[in-house]
Amino acid sequence: RRGGGVERTEARLKGRSNARVRRTTREREGVVVEDFVHGRGRRRGGGVERTEGRSIRDTSAEGFREGGAMPTLSIKTNTTSVDRISQSDVVREASALVADLLGKPEAYVMVLLEAGVTMAFGGTEEPAAFVELVSLGSIGGEKNKTISKGICEFVQAKLGVAPNRTYIHFIDPPRSNFGFNSSTFAK
Repeated sequence: RRGGGVERTEARLKGRSNARVRRTTREREGVVVEDFVHGRGRRRGGGVERTEGRSIRDTSAEGFREGGAMPTLSIKTNTTSVDRISQSDVVREASALVADLLGKPEAYVMVLLEAGVTMAFGGTEEPAAFVELVSLGSIGGEKNKTISKGICEFVQAKLGVAPNRTYIHFIDPPRSNFGFNSSTFAK
């Protein structure tokens, strides 16, 4: 490609649905630009419903440090109904959810899921969850209510834990107290 960049085009069917995704990715000097088109089945009256967009993210080490990256979602639950394969699906879907809720690139999101943890909530061992969300920025104040709602809905749908049996701890640490790649996020 001219200019020393890399360009990839990907087209695929998603799952068993008729959803088609076409994504063109260009990378140059640590900046990734993705143009995408999603086609989802047929609409009434014919035609294909389409969504188009562009995602731009800085993947350079400096951009990672300055971009308030590193969201980490940790879910601990006493639920044992989730098998190993389902757990993989849950962490992948949770990763996309966190990126969406925080407005951060999914490339920087980490998700941990511990199922089958011995846990009591309100004096019972009925399904419960303890969730921690660590993020450099993008959390706090009124925004936490929206994030809490999204996480609780997700935990209920995927793990069967009611929102009134889920605690969420939001953490926005100082940049110097979070390490990555043999350094910290401090400038």
